[in-house]
Amino acid sequence: MSRVGKYPVAVPAGVDVQIANAQLTAKGKLGQLSLAIPDDVEATLEGGKVWVKARAEGKRARMMWGSYRSLINNMLNGVSKGFTVNLEIQGVGYRAAVVGKNLQLQLGYSHDVIYPIPQGITIKCEKPTAISISGTDRQRVGQVAAEIRAKRGPEPYKGKGIRYEGEYVLRKEGKKK
Repeated sequence: MSRVGKYPVAVPAGVDVQIANAQLTAKGKLGQLSLAIPDDVEATLEGGKVWVKARAEGKRARMMWGSYRSLINNMLNGVSKGFTVNLEIQGVGYRAAVVGKNLQLQLGYSHDVIYPIPQGITIKCEKPTAISISGTDRQRVGQVAAEIRAKRGPEPYKGKGIRYEGEYVLRKEGKKK
C-alpha cells in the first residue's frame, strides 16, 4: 500500500480543478496545467480534496498511485504559489545577465554562453552572480536549473562554477611540492 498515495491532496484557495476523460486540469492565478492520468489510477474530487486511488492490485498500479498523487500535489502548488530555484555563480569574471529572451552567461570560456529561456519559465538576475528561475511546472523549473548548472558545474579545487543556492561543494587539496 502506498504511504504517499493514501493521503488526499488539498485544493488551495483560488485554484479550480476539473477531472474529465482521464485528464486533470488545474487553473490558478499563475496559469493552467493539465495531467493525463493513466488507466491504473483513478482521481476524484470530493469536498475540496483530490483523492487518488489505485484501480488494480498490481505492482504497476501501486507505483503509479503514489507518483500521480505527488504530481497532482505539485500541479496544485505550482498554479497557486509557483516554484523557484536559485543558482549562485562563483569565480572571478563569472557573471550572468538576461538579454531579451536569452540568458547570457560569462563563464571563463572564449565566448559567452547563450541559453534561450523556455516558454513558461521566468529567469531573473538581480545580481550578476545570482540567477533565479521560477515557473509553475516543478519538473521544468528543475530541468532548466540543471541545464544552466551543467554549463559550468562547480569544480572541486577552487569551487568555481555554477551551483545551487546552499549547495556544499567538497573541496580537494591541491598538488603538493
